[in-house]
Amino acid sequence: MKPKLLKVKKEPVLESPTPEEEKLLTSLRAASWDEFRGQEKLKETLKIAITAAKKRKEPLEHILLYGPPGLGKTTMAHLIGKELGVNVRVTSGPAIERAGDLASILTNLEPHDILFIDEIHRLNKVVEETIYPAMEDFALDIIIGKGPSARTLRLDLPPFTIVGATTRIGLLSSPLRDRFGVVSRLSFYEPDELKHILSLAAKKLQTTIHPIALTELSRRGRGTPRIALRLLKRVRDVAQVEGVGEITEAILTRSLSMLEVDHMGLDSSDRRLLATVIDKFAGGPVGIDTLAAALSEDIGTVEEVLEPYLMQIGFLKRTSRGRIVTTEGFKHLGKAVPKHLQEALF
Repeated sequence: MKPKLLKVKKEPVLESPTPEEEKLLTSLRAASWDEFRGQEKLKETLKIAITAAKKRKEPLEHILLYGPPGLGKTTMAHLIGKELGVNVRVTSGPAIERAGDLASILTNLEPHDILFIDEIHRLNKVVEETIYPAMEDFALDIIIGKGPSARTLRLDLPPFTIVGATTRIGLLSSPLRDRFGVVSRLSFYEPDELKHILSLAAKKLQTTIHPIALTELSRRGRGTPRIALRLLKRVRDVAQVEGVGEITEAILTRSLSMLEVDHMGLDSSDRRLLATVIDKFAGGPVGIDTLAAALSEDIGTVEEVLEPYLMQIGFLKRTSRGRIVTTEGFKHLGKAVPKHLQEALF
């Protein structure tokens, strides 16, 4: 049976991506392990687990993938389903509001199917407690009625695999985390890995990209395929409107200038965060609550979207007292390091 993504429009717990997201996540998504570059150790671990499960004719162990957004957690779930030859059902933690929603999905799974739960750290407590026996015993305990007349109904489920994805593994409760047999972190990609991903995506988009432009775009992709692919699509638009459809070095430079993406891949939001810490808090340290308020951003956005890459390239540092902009961060914005930070940073 060929793997396919099931979409049940009548069930509110299953998310339907927008046409733009569908284009990005489907047509540009890696269709095989050979196309999926990066995360080599994780790929090797998963390939062994998949092969062993197929030989034993058992469901794959539950898998938890964590790391910054845009690194390929959803793509990896679909590739696992393809390797196993099973269906992949897609939902998210906030979408499963009641235990009944979970029961509706699980009872409609085929044997060995995969349920991909994005943002699994946002499952509410009742649903989380309901999912424990489902993961361990492939059964659901549903309480019918209230008060003295309440009774428990156990529903047997087909053997299945949950692939959970989260950007904040620290928010997962220990009981839930411990029920995953494979817990792996996805890391940022190297420029050469992004170059391969962008090259394949350009072919799928039927766009020609010059080697120098490809190399430069991969350097500015922030080590994140999702961001690199978004940049590729925006650059392609400029190439079609202002050029002859080919992405040249000149077109790339023009496009990234319009998008305010600098040579390190930082956009206006990243530079604004650094400038805020430097100008309003003398380079730090500053607490996350104060920083988020100064930026008028949600704390989750700062921690999950803005900070990871800045820390990865060494522009921002977390300390027990708060965030500090490093020497490299000051240099990038062309600002001098204040005296009170020089001793802490050098």
